[in-house]
Amino acid sequence: MGGTTMDGTKRQRRGDTRQRIQDVALELFAEQGYEKTSLREIAERLDVTKAALYYHFKTKEEILVSIFEDLTRPIDELIAWGKTQPHSLETKREVLHRYSEALSGAAPLFRFMQENQATVRELSIGHQFKDRMLQMRDIIRDPDADLTGQVRCISALFTLHAGMFVLQDVEGDPEDKRKAVLEVAVDLVTQAHSDAQTS
Repeated sequence: MGGTTMDGTKRQRRGDTRQRIQDVALELFAEQGYEKTSLREIAERLDVTKAALYYHFKTKEEILVSIFEDLTRPIDELIAWGKTQPHSLETKREVLHRYSEALSGAAPLFRFMQENQATVRELSIGHQFKDRMLQMRDIIRDPDADLTGQVRCISALFTLHAGMFVLQDVEGDPEDKRKAVLEVAVDLVTQAHSDAQTS
């Protein structure tokens, strides 16, 4: 059974109540903000009782944490893989390709996080996300590279993040835009690697 996310993309659904709660909660958080959304409203949108909702989640934060954990699992797997690889250009390019796909799959969550930064900073997912970004940084950058090279590598990650939001209003196919952003990120890492080889 498929569901449609708030950005109109199809998201595979397990067909269970937990998944439906997550989808509806994320829609409501996006529409009216995390703080202004109540568990009662989530239950009403789902047409279930609050007791049925409580069976799965006791708080809004539990719902948000579960969404975060489910949608960022590919990023966790990528970090685990990246830590076992050499600091080669091939590894960095592969990490960027996989990260771009993971971000694309988690686009509604990252949009929510972008639009609710103050709230996210106060919640546990804000700390978890920051930790993941530091781990990604350590995989992408070469600690022996000069400062400019390190900045290029770190900028490659931020390019992928920015591309999700900045290009929303730009005409074009979403997949073409994702590929263009990825190409720029790969160029940054390639330039940093090339500079390191010649210095």
